[in-house]
Amino acid sequence: MSRKTPDSEKAVRKAVVETARAMSASGLSPGRSGNVSCRVGDGMMITPSGLAYDHLKSDDVVRVLADGSVPPGQRRPSTEWHFHLACYRARPDMNALVHTHSLHATVLACAHKPIPAFHYMVAVAGGTDIPLVPYATFGTEDLARHVAEGLSGCSACLLANHGLVALGRSLPVALDLAHEVEVLAEQYVKLLLLGAPHILSDEEMAVVLEKFRSYGRAAGED
Repeated sequence: MSRKTPDSEKAVRKAVVETARAMSASGLSPGRSGNVSCRVGDGMMITPSGLAYDHLKSDDVVRVLADGSVPPGQRRPSTEWHFHLACYRARPDMNALVHTHSLHATVLACAHKPIPAFHYMVAVAGGTDIPLVPYATFGTEDLARHVAEGLSGCSACLLANHGLVALGRSLPVALDLAHEVEVLAEQYVKLLLLGAPHILSDEEMAVVLEKFRSYGRAAGED
């Protein structure tokens, strides 16, 4: 007798599909590029390898266990499952990850340019800049290590010659952050055309980051 899929797992699968489709439809990841995952217990649910998002169904989403193994009867997970799992290990406070090949973030990543504090909104990713992590071949443990280290102190980073990764406490938060970083990347690319940008100091960014801690919260919330 087959075991019934728990409703909670069905909800996660559905949310991963909806996030992946929204990511693709918005232009953040053209074609079949990019991937999406959500933490489930010690493992995760992640989009499969090589399947167009328009055709993606809940049953196509792949369960990956904490040791990287995949229970039988599923599709192959995204080739980038290594860095998704590494990020969840490194950031127990985060539950979702969106990886995109969005245009301007990828341009900067290929130019090996992190996004500095040219605008105070860079703090939306939780740091004084949006860092660039070193290049490594996609789908490798080397890349997983670079990404996990790059996201140890912030929620988004650029991957050299590759794209963007954004973390969140939920899938909507991670997707929103990916959009925010792409907007910042576009602004920064255009700013560079005008000459050397004026960068906010670390002291000012510390003030901004402190303000962001309570941004959007109701009065009386911690």
